[in-house]
Amino acid sequence: MQSELPVLYSFRRCPYAMRARMAIVVSSRQVMLREVLLKAKPDELIEVSPKSTVPVLVMTDGTVLEESLDIMEWALAGTNGFYPKGESALQAAKALVEHNDHVFKPRLDQYKYPDRFPDLDPQEGRNRGEEFIEMLERALNQEGQWLGGGEPGWADLAILPFIRQFANVDRSWFDQASWVKVQEWLNRFLEHPIFMKVMDKYKVWEPGSSGIVFPPK
Repeated sequence: MQSELPVLYSFRRCPYAMRARMAIVVSSRQVMLREVLLKAKPDELIEVSPKSTVPVLVMTDGTVLEESLDIMEWALAGTNGFYPKGESALQAAKALVEHNDHVFKPRLDQYKYPDRFPDLDPQEGRNRGEEFIEMLERALNQEGQWLGGGEPGWADLAILPFIRQFANVDRSWFDQASWVKVQEWLNRFLEHPIFMKVMDKYKVWEPGSSGIVFPPK
């Protein structure tokens, strides 16, 4: 079914999909949200994106964005205040996001999903994941409440869903650790209207329907 809005295939708890939805929320854009189950991916998703991971954004002209950072860039285009000001600040933020996606995320998976990696030690994944948490602690000591300064910015939206996952594996351990700034940062995020809005529950999309306008106005 053709939609007058771009179509976003998403899964509520996926951190990649979460950051894409947050970028859409803070922009002036809307999409047609199609919530899917990853264990029962619809044929329509597989057809537009054979790798069939979420998020996937299908533009009205048929262009397909399959990477969450590309969807964030599309959503935030022309939106002031969400990218760091100054080349050095922007490069520092990009380095943190790149480290999150390519170094921290595999360690998070090793820690969170030990059944998927029977040959790897989940404790090692946690220990090595702590290196990134310490990196963020230092960054927050310099920047303030958010990586973007006084308000949440692009790097916060891109990284925090993954830190939430890491913390939730063993929340009591995480909360008693020495990363005071990161703990405050995460708790501030969990209570923030942006996060709360993207975590609303929606019915699983049924093929043949267009979806749900997101975010609702």
